[in-house]
Amino acid sequence: MSNFAIGLTMFGGALALIALRMPVGIAMLLVGGLGYAEISGWDRLFATLNTLTFSRFSSYTLSVIPLFLLMGDFATKGGMNRALFRCARAWMGHWRGGLAVASIGGCAAFGAICGSSLATAATMSQVALPEMRRHGYSPALSTGTLAAGGTLGILIPPSVILVIYAIYTEMSIGALFVAAVIPGLIATAGYMLVVNIYTRLSPGAAPPAERMPYRERLRATLDVWPVMMVFVLVVTGIYGGWFSATEGAAIGAAATGLLAVVLGGMRWQGLKESLLSTAETTGLIFLVLLGAELFSAALALSHLPSELSSMVAALPIPPLAILSAIVLVYLILGCFMESMAMVLLTLPIFVPLMLGLDFGMDRTQVLVWFGILVLMSVEVGMISPPFGLNLFVINAMAKDIPMGETYRGVLPFCISDVLRIIILLLFPALSLWLPGLW
Repeated sequence: MSNFAIGLTMFGGALALIALRMPVGIAMLLVGGLGYAEISGWDRLFATLNTLTFSRFSSYTLSVIPLFLLMGDFATKGGMNRALFRCARAWMGHWRGGLAVASIGGCAAFGAICGSSLATAATMSQVALPEMRRHGYSPALSTGTLAAGGTLGILIPPSVILVIYAIYTEMSIGALFVAAVIPGLIATAGYMLVVNIYTRLSPGAAPPAERMPYRERLRATLDVWPVMMVFVLVVTGIYGGWFSATEGAAIGAAATGLLAVVLGGMRWQGLKESLLSTAETTGLIFLVLLGAELFSAALALSHLPSELSSMVAALPIPPLAILSAIVLVYLILGCFMESMAMVLLTLPIFVPLMLGLDFGMDRTQVLVWFGILVLMSVEVGMISPPFGLNLFVINAMAKDIPMGETYRGVLPFCISDVLRIIILLLFPALSLWLPGLW
């Protein structure tokens, strides 16, 4: 069997094992190890494994992952999700579909201090879902809004997926965070527009809530100023070059933890739970990273990425059409795979392919643009029926609502996501303008 055929077999084998529910990190570690041994021999494999783990996990940059996870966990334990939703509800709750709009605004704000889509969906649902139920919102609109709003957790910086992408491609984490700002704002506005259209077509799905007096609005706004201060400090510091992304994550985690203790009432038990939760999630992520590292090394030995890149680049097809096909692959995979698995499994093949195409941009611009497209495609996968993970999170929070209702409610948001991806495909400047200024 040729090395190229071994590479193809590895890719197909990894997909098959993941489809059979083998943990993603173990599947890539197993397939990558077997492929590496087949090409270079077992001695070379053992020598590589001897150094690979330390060389990857001794990286200072990787410490940003547990720090951002810890920041999000502290925010949850400190009740900051409740404060953010109350503020959004105070100002937008009386609009058409106002509670749904407020849920999206709360998800966007919480995403600014939490880099996880699942965490954003779960924590905001605890607050927003009972409110929408109390006001008679339809099950489809309620669950669909919260599932879609949760995806803003990985789109609004900081984002764990963007951190992993930056580490893999050796890009600046800060530059990618900056690039995600405008697409994140467009996503938030798009979701709010979907709610507005939905409630115009089906007014009974969202009965109006009462208008809150300005005194209550101001009080709710004052309750979130500490959270906003943390966000402004971290974002401004990273973007302004005052400190690195890792230092910003450390400052954000420390500040959020302090607020959780002083204002949110977090005590020793909450601190212990946050630390354990962060350690567990970090361990899972690092296992996936180790598997992806060996899998990528084996694919590089097979020359599959470089040969495939050359073959595709030689085709008489416009680069934009090839990129559109890649995005379509991500949208399809998103219906069946977890986001991090998708990204780490495909980057070894798609990144060389992207760099081999002529988009009239330099290497950095191509990788930034592609990174945001990957992030948005992964985001769609989180809410794509039948296996979008956010859908299951929301369904677990509202067990009495049939999954079919959630599927029906989330479809308009999926359409909004696809339209946004098309816009970014046609107008790369939406993701490149701010990094160009920075």
